[in-house]
Amino acid sequence: MHDITCAGVLMKIDQLISRLEEIAPPDLAEDLDRGRIGLIVRGSPEINKVATALDPTPYAIGRAIEEGAGMLVTHHTLIWDPVNRIGEDLALQLRLLLDNQLSLYSMHTNYDNAPGGVNDVLAGLIGLSGVSAFYGGRAGKVREMSLREFALQASEKLGCRVEYAGDDDLAVKRVAVAAGSGFRMGLQPARLDGMDALLSSELKHDVVRNRGNVALVSAPHYYTEAPAMAALAGRLNDLVPAAFIDDPPRIKVVDAFEREAVERV
Repeated sequence: MHDITCAGVLMKIDQLISRLEEIAPPDLAEDLDRGRIGLIVRGSPEINKVATALDPTPYAIGRAIEEGAGMLVTHHTLIWDPVNRIGEDLALQLRLLLDNQLSLYSMHTNYDNAPGGVNDVLAGLIGLSGVSAFYGGRAGKVREMSLREFALQASEKLGCRVEYAGDDDLAVKRVAVAAGSGFRMGLQPARLDGMDALLSSELKHDVVRNRGNVALVSAPHYYTEAPAMAALAGRLNDLVPAAFIDDPPRIKVVDAFEREAVERV
């Protein structure tokens, strides 16, 4: 995360919210986000620094506080399902937010769907040209290359390991991307539209079995969405100092042949 401790222009929280709603209008959100986006926790009425992150983790909240941010803007919301009791983890997150008057604002599928939002940033990273709307994502073209080369390029651009299903030497040119877990909703449209490959996250067994002629490239969920939160910080800098907090999940895998646990990013 870049330092944001420098003095900034003091602005009203409602001014910042207006800017966030210009970037990702709430009416672009899907029904599943009803009541789950927007201002989740209201803190100080005036803000001179902003932090962005994919998730409102204790680490992200803590870093935002350390850097003196008045608002943390996340893609995923703090509470997804209704709760009947406050568990230890949620209690910690709420305590940090409320005790430090840190506002929390979430922009989810509205930011996915917005021009310049999550899916457009992902399409840009992957190098798609002639980008157009695709069912739940974006579609475009890459210079023709083999599937293996495309998967390697995706790994390099996203900065993570990827999995893929399909023949290594399959020619890839027309590609669809759907940030987050978009394989199930994106596979059928990708097949109907004659896509060579679909890039998304959280590849499931049944999707692989039913992929038809569409190659599948799967990156970890975090790495398909976090770049857009980093881009958001840049877009907010014209109003107030802003920076992105990088907090990827730490996952380990074990190779039965190497007999050694390694961290997977």
